[in-house]
Amino acid sequence: MILVNTPTITNKEIIEVHGIVRGSTVRARNLGRDIFAGIKNLVGGEVSEYTKLQADAREEALKRMIKDAEKLSANAVINVKFTTSVIMQGTSEMLAYGTAVTVK
Repeated sequence: MILVNTPTITNKEIIEVHGIVRGSTVRARNLGRDIFAGIKNLVGGEVSEYTKLQADAREEALKRMIKDAEKLSANAVINVKFTTSVIMQGTSEMLAYGTAVTVK
């Protein structure tokens, strides 16, 4: 599966547009991560526990978007984007979306 954040793929011709595809996951913080994050907040620096949580969420959302595209028999997704939203305190959604296409 080819994934790009542009409207075209260099040296490829889009022969069919299948439509919007998406993948999302909702993740919550946990007490262990919050304790370490609180300590990091006092001393400064990257909160690596949350960085990993977000990276894992992005990968899961991408995998789900790819599965959605495969259901449509697409072999590429163009205009791939990510967005996040807060569901409730300590819980957020990561959404990956784009346009599923067939290229040759």
